[in-house]
Amino acid sequence: MTADPRRRALASLDGLSVGDALGERFFGLRARERVARRELPPGPWRWTDDTAMACALLEVLVRFGEVHPDELARAFAIAYARDPDRGYGPGMRRLLPRLGSGGDWRASARALYRGEGSLGNGAAMRVGPLGAWFADDEERAAVEARRSAEVTHAHPEGIAGAVAVAAAAALAARTDRRGADLVAGVIEFVPEGAVREGLRRARDLGAVPPEEAARLLGSGALASAPDTVPFALWCASRSPDDYEAALWLTLGGLGDRDTTCAIVGGIVAARVGREGIPSSWLAAREPLPPLPT
Repeated sequence: MTADPRRRALASLDGLSVGDALGERFFGLRARERVARRELPPGPWRWTDDTAMACALLEVLVRFGEVHPDELARAFAIAYARDPDRGYGPGMRRLLPRLGSGGDWRASARALYRGEGSLGNGAAMRVGPLGAWFADDEERAAVEARRSAEVTHAHPEGIAGAVAVAAAAALAARTDRRGADLVAGVIEFVPEGAVREGLRRARDLGAVPPEEAARLLGSGALASAPDTVPFALWCASRSPDDYEAALWLTLGGLGDRDTTCAIVGGIVAARVGREGIPSSWLAAREPLPPLPT
């Protein structure tokens, strides 16, 4: 693992964005057959809101070295206004224009979904690079992940999903944990609730086909954190040293495959670095927007 937080986070962002863009190309009637054949789509692979929001989050980390929620809200709103056709979900389509018009993120995020806040997987999908950034201190990674999530996801489960993914990326970058040991390490940072219960099931699941794991854990069909994060962490924990194998395993679960692949790609790349991502996959991915220097 490199000692440079920025380099770790950039590698994770590469892994996240390639996974996001690849997963987005595996929707359709022949998806399962194409996964079984490991049939790569032609490039360019266009990334989605997963990557757009991860870039905004990393921009704030580069500028400030930590999460500044007000600045993060502004960065999310700017990214959305720049290109709203990146597959944002209905909650973000309501929230982000409000933030761009000067609305307070605290009140606006809490107002979503009849005042319960969003428990969607959006805070989890973008947070891998943050976990890589704070890999020297997993507790700090969990705290900063919570702060990053609250800007858009006020529901405790939406926040828990982000904490879990950030902790997984931090542990992947700093340790050689894998399998049940990696998931068990993540559970220590996640509060009681549906995400934590799903992680317990993922920890105990062992080696099964991805279709079976998706059936037992959920693979994002509901687009919620509890329905997405346990499966993604199970996939990452099975192949934390092999980016390509981890992504094909994740695709085998179908579901919300751009988001599950973004989560897994960000975690695994935090360990293997940019050099662990197939160069042809990096070349096929649509270029990322520039980050501040």
